[in-house]
Amino acid sequence: MARALSQFQCRECASILPKWSGQCSDCKSWNSIEELPAIASPGKPVTTWHGGPGSTTVLTLNEIPGSDAPRFSSNIDELDRVLGGGLVQGSVILLGGDPGIGKSTILLQCLTLISQQHNALYVTGEESPQQVSMRAQRLKLPTQHLKLLSSTCVEEIIAQASTNKPAVMVIDSIQTIFTNSLQSAPGSVSQIRESTAMLVRLAKQSNITIFLVGHVTKEGQLAGPRVLEHMVDTVLYFEGDNSTRYRVIRAVKNRFGAVNELGIFAMTDEGLKQVSNPSAIFLSHHEQPVSGSVIMVSREGTRPILVEIQALVTESHAGHPRRISVGLESNRLAMLLAILQRHGGMPLYDQDVFINAVGGVRIAETGADLAVILAILSSYRDRPVSNRLLVFGEVGLSGEIRPVPNGEERLREAGKHGFETAIIPKANMPKRNTIKNLNLIPVSHLAETLDAL
Repeated sequence: MARALSQFQCRECASILPKWSGQCSDCKSWNSIEELPAIASPGKPVTTWHGGPGSTTVLTLNEIPGSDAPRFSSNIDELDRVLGGGLVQGSVILLGGDPGIGKSTILLQCLTLISQQHNALYVTGEESPQQVSMRAQRLKLPTQHLKLLSSTCVEEIIAQASTNKPAVMVIDSIQTIFTNSLQSAPGSVSQIRESTAMLVRLAKQSNITIFLVGHVTKEGQLAGPRVLEHMVDTVLYFEGDNSTRYRVIRAVKNRFGAVNELGIFAMTDEGLKQVSNPSAIFLSHHEQPVSGSVIMVSREGTRPILVEIQALVTESHAGHPRRISVGLESNRLAMLLAILQRHGGMPLYDQDVFINAVGGVRIAETGADLAVILAILSSYRDRPVSNRLLVFGEVGLSGEIRPVPNGEERLREAGKHGFETAIIPKANMPKRNTIKNLNLIPVSHLAETLDAL
C-alpha cells in the first residue's frame, strides 16, 4: 500500500510543491505556501467525483419549494434573538471573543437546557471533562442529559456524532481540532480550514446544528483564515470588558436572520443572565443634569436601545490635541469636530476631546452624530443638557441633519422611558405624533439645532 504523502500549494498561483518553503519558486510570493491533505501516492492531483451520469439536475428557481428553515429554541431568549429566532437545523455557528469573556459558559448553559428536550453533545478540546463538570456544578446547571466528549481529532468527533446523532453539538474550540490527513500542527491555517470543512459537511448531511468556538487575535479579529467566516452560516462576536459585568453578543453574519443584532447578558456567580431592559444599563441616571451628557436612541438589528453619550472637552497643553473615542469610530469623531467648527463656530483646534458610549456598547451607525456634537458642545460651554431630552440624527458635511432609519420606533422607545423632548431630523418627523407627553423638535441644519437648545 502506497505511503501517504503531504503536498503543499501556493495560494497565489496554485502551484503544487513537494515541501514547504517560505517563498514560492514560481510566483515569488512570500508566506503563501499551505499544506494540502495527504494523498495515497505521488503524482498529479486527481479531482475526485462521486456522481454518475444524471446524478445532478438543473432546476429553475420556481421549481424549488420555498419553506422556512425549521428552527427550535435554544431556551435563551437573547441568544435566539441574535440567531434570528432560534437554531436552524444543519447550521454552523461560529462564536468568537476574548479569553474569559464567557464563550464556554454561555454554550454550556445553552446545551444543558437543550439537552432536556433534544440530544446534545459537548466536545471539549481545551479542557478536561472534570473541568467542564466543575463549571457546570458551580453554575448549578442540570447535567443529567448532556453528553460530553473530550477529543481533538475531527475524524473521531465525526464518528462519535454519527453514532450518537445529536441535534446540537459544540466544538470548543476549533483551534484545537486537527485532521489526520494533514501533518501540520493544530491551529494552523490548513488544519483549521480542513477541519471546519469536514464539520460543515457533517452538519449539512446530518442536520446537526454545530457551534464552533473561535479564538481571536489581539486586534479582535477571529484567528485563522478569513475563509473560516465564509464557510459557516452565522458569525457571532462576544464583546465586553472583563472589568464590567455586562456582555454583548453581536451577529456580524447570519444567513437566517438580521445582522448587527444584539443580545445583552450580565455575568453573575451563576453564569450569564439575560438583561430584559438593556436601555437601563447604558444610562447613568444622574440626579441632576451634567454637562457633556446627551441621550440618544441607537438601533441595533431590530431593537432600539437608549445610550448615553458622554463628552469631555479640556484645554490641550500638547502640540497635537488628542481625539479619543470609546465605542464610536475615531475617524467620524474627527469629521464631526470639523463640521462643528465650520458650521457651529466652535474652534476646537486647541482642545482635547474625549467621547465615551456608556456601558461599553459599540455604536456603528451614523444616527449618533447629532448626539456626539451636542455632547461636545455641552462640555465645551459647561452647560448641562436636560436629562429628559433625546437626540438622534446623522450630520452631513454641509451641516444638514439627515434622517435615520426607523425613526418612529426610536421615538416609541423614548416614550416608554418618560422622555419629554426629542430633537430629530425633519425628515423623521411623523405625520401624526401618537406618543403622549413627548414634544418633537424637527431640525434640518446644525444651526437650527443650536438655536433649539
